[in-house]
Amino acid sequence: MNARLMFRTAVALLALSGFAFAVDKDPDAKTEKPAKSAKTPKPLAKLGEPAPTFTLSDFNGKTFDLAAAKDKVVVLEWFNCDCPFCKMFCEDLKKTQASYAGKGVIWVAVDSTSFRKNDENAKYAKEHKIEYPILSDFDGKVGHLYGATNAPHVFIINKGKLEYVGAFMDMSKKNNYTAAALDDILAGKPVSKDKTKPFG
Repeated sequence: MNARLMFRTAVALLALSGFAFAVDKDPDAKTEKPAKSAKTPKPLAKLGEPAPTFTLSDFNGKTFDLAAAKDKVVVLEWFNCDCPFCKMFCEDLKKTQASYAGKGVIWVAVDSTSFRKNDENAKYAKEHKIEYPILSDFDGKVGHLYGATNAPHVFIINKGKLEYVGAFMDMSKKNNYTAAALDDILAGKPVSKDKTKPFG
């Protein structure tokens, strides 16, 4: 399947999935409606600056505190178990995470889907053998803090500073932007491509 066909297929699946990211529910409507802009604060996360700290728990109740990882390299992967792009890249995400775990990189997924339940993420993690935490941000506060808009949407923090923002990899799966950024960081180099356009 070529990249163009993969993209069209993914878009069609996305339309069918009913994917919603950090939205407000309208009790009188049958569908989700976007969160009102008045309620959405401007993102505080900026490339080259200190990453906003936060504390979230995963579906098992285990807490992750970003401030406690101030001396580490941390990958934040925005996630939605219904998103076809997350499913499409699931194996690639797992392989990338596993290959850098031995190098001291901390990898966590963050779910800012307003209607998600912890048991849904627990089921997905078990079925897909995801070993890294899926943090619950169902009120969208951390998602808004970082300006996360897609799934997967990746943010890489190096010793407290945000050094990469964007897509996990390209649609062709030939360019793993996350791996390239991590290689630069671990080699003590500036990230050569520190921003890409997220999709999903």
